[in-house]
Amino acid sequence: MKLQVSSQLAIYAVLELLAHRDRPVTVGEIGAKYGVSNHHLAKVMHVLGRAGLVNSTRGAGGGYQFNGNVRRITLLDVIDLFEQLGPPAADPADPGAATAQGRALLQVLREIDDIARSTLGSITLATMEKLVEQQGAAPAAAAIRNALAGG
Repeated sequence: MKLQVSSQLAIYAVLELLAHRDRPVTVGEIGAKYGVSNHHLAKVMHVLGRAGLVNSTRGAGGGYQFNGNVRRITLLDVIDLFEQLGPPAADPADPGAATAQGRALLQVLREIDDIARSTLGSITLATMEKLVEQQGAAPAAAAIRNALAGG
């Protein structure tokens, strides 16, 4: 599964805001970390703001802060702001669409999309925070093991 860039940036931005709950985070900080343009990221933050997921503060010391319940907001909630994941529509122009094989394939693809939506809808931002912490700790743990093993 591949998400649109805006959806990915929204997830990254929200996770950055959660990692820095103690202060506002600027578009420039997030953009620099992920190597994306501030202009594109500002559009993403605007959408997140309209949805009530972030608050913005202007001026010196300003930036964005997360505004929501990390135990209730899911990845799907964020993604749905930028793209609509869902079953593909039947396209009569597709080769084989009118055949039993084409209909069977469409049924399978729809089931896969349903599973993806269900999975994304079950993963909260709190869960993602824990996964990020685990991923950050994994390289450090590996480095410690290598050092202790003399490697």
